[in-house]
Amino acid sequence: MSPRTYLAALLAGLMSFVGQAQADDHTTTLEVGYMPILPVAQLFVMEGEGWTEEAGLTLELTRFSSGPAMVQALASGELDVMYFGIGPAMVARANGVPIKVLASSIQEQIGLVARGEFADTFEDDDAAEAIARFTEEQGRKPKIATFPQGSVPDTVLRFWLVEQLGIGLDAVEIVAMGADRVQQALLAGAVDAASILEPILTTVQERDDSARVVARADSMLPGQPGAVLAAREATLEEHPEAMRALMALHLRATEMLIDEPERAAPHVREFVGRRLIDLATVETALSSPSSNYESDPHAIQAGTRRMHDFQVSQGSLRKEVDLDALFDTRLYDEVSEERAEQ
Repeated sequence: MSPRTYLAALLAGLMSFVGQAQADDHTTTLEVGYMPILPVAQLFVMEGEGWTEEAGLTLELTRFSSGPAMVQALASGELDVMYFGIGPAMVARANGVPIKVLASSIQEQIGLVARGEFADTFEDDDAAEAIARFTEEQGRKPKIATFPQGSVPDTVLRFWLVEQLGIGLDAVEIVAMGADRVQQALLAGAVDAASILEPILTTVQERDDSARVVARADSMLPGQPGAVLAAREATLEEHPEAMRALMALHLRATEMLIDEPERAAPHVREFVGRRLIDLATVETALSSPSSNYESDPHAIQAGTRRMHDFQVSQGSLRKEVDLDALFDTRLYDEVSEERAEQ
C-alpha cells in the first residue's frame, strides 16, 4: 500500500469513527418497562414503525407480567420510562418512587368476560342477580380471574362489586394471576370469568362459544383510567429532548391506533404474542368497544381521583397519593400544541 493510499484509508477510518461518535451523541438510550397488552400499544407501534430510531431513541425494553411486578422493579432503581396501568403508577408514587404520569394511553379498556354456565346466568338476570343465582345453583361462588391487587383490572372489578352492584367482595372468589395465565385459565375452564382487557376479551370469545362480555368499563367504573406513559423525575430532568421526542411519538402512535388499526395490528401482534394470536384477532381487538385509545392526561384525571379514593378505602393504597404531584401534563400540552401548529 502506497503512503497516499494508506493516508486516505486512515482518514476515511477516522471520519467514520467521528461520524459514529456524533451519531452516538445524538442517540439517547432509555430503559422502558412494559406489559405485553393492547392498552400500551403506542409503544409497539413506534418501535414497529421504526420511529424511535429515526428520533434518535434507543429503547431497551423489559417485559413484565403485571403492573405490581413493574412497581417492584421501580423500587429497586430500575427503569426510566414505564408503560403500565394508572393503578401501579399510584402504588409506586405512594411507595416513594419519584415518577410522573405524562400521558394517557387508553381509558375504559376493562371488560368482564364470562364463560359456561356463569355466562348463561346473565341472559335473564342483572349482574348482582346472576352472581347470586350462579352461587345458589352451583353451590359455590363464581371464580373471577384478574391481575394482582393494585392493578387496574383488579381495581375495576372490586369497584364494580362494591360500588356499582353493592354486593361486596365476598360474593365472588377473586383469583389473581399474570396476563398470560388469565387467558389459559379461562379457556381451560379453571375460572368462570375474568376482569381483563384486549386482546384476551376477543381471543376468549373466538375460542370458546360460551364466552361473552357481560360488562364493560363504562358500567363497571365509568371514566375508568387505564394504561399511562410515565417516567422517573430524574429521566425528565436528564433527558428533556429525548422525552419530548418520545411524547411526540406517543401522540403519533395514538392517532394511528385510532385511524389506522389495520396498519398498527402487525406491530401489536409482535409484542402481544405473534405465535399465539392471529393477525385478524388483533385487528378485531383494536377496534373493540374496549380499545378507547386516548393520549390526553387531562381526560383521565377525574377518573383517577375516583379510582384513587376507592383504592385508599380498600387498602390497596397504603396512603393517599398527591395526584397533582403524580401528574405532569406540561410535556403533553407543549408537544400537542406544537403538533397542532404544524
